Amino acid sequence: MSLVDTLNGDLKAAMKARDKQRLSVIRMLKSALMNEQINAGHDLTETEEVSVVSRELKQRRESLTEFENGHRDDLVAGVKAEIAIVETYMPKQLSDDEVKQIVAATIEQVGATGKGDFGKVMGAVMPKLKGQADGKLINQTVKSLLN
Repeated sequence: MSLVDTLNGDLKAAMKARDKQRLSVIRMLKSALMNEQINAGHDLTETEEVSVVSRELKQRRESLTEFENGHRDDLVAGVKAEIAIVETYMPKQLSDDEVKQIVAATIEQVGATGKGDFGKVMGAVMPKLKGQADGKLINQTVKSLLN
């Protein structure tokens, strides 16, 4: 079952429950997926769907940070609710230890020895962890293991 099918089912459920917040977020996700599909010119693969959802999640997290820094408490609660809804459509996130193990194995595979190999390691590890871990966490883990 594709993500769009799941979203359609959840959209109907949100309509029946009169959950305006959930309905709005699901419509936004569905719209983003459909726009990406039109731009790609083909049905999206699971990886592409995860990429779109993770991009939407990243945008909301950045908004949350900006609202918190700007002391806009009236908007913070709404964005946190949106983040919680979007996260339900993401694949299971890996723990810090699991990310560390995968990064360590990748460093061994590519034969990285120091900071100069950072780009090579990131290029190899990102496809493995796409959608399963936050990019900042991966970045920090790679830096700490290469030092």
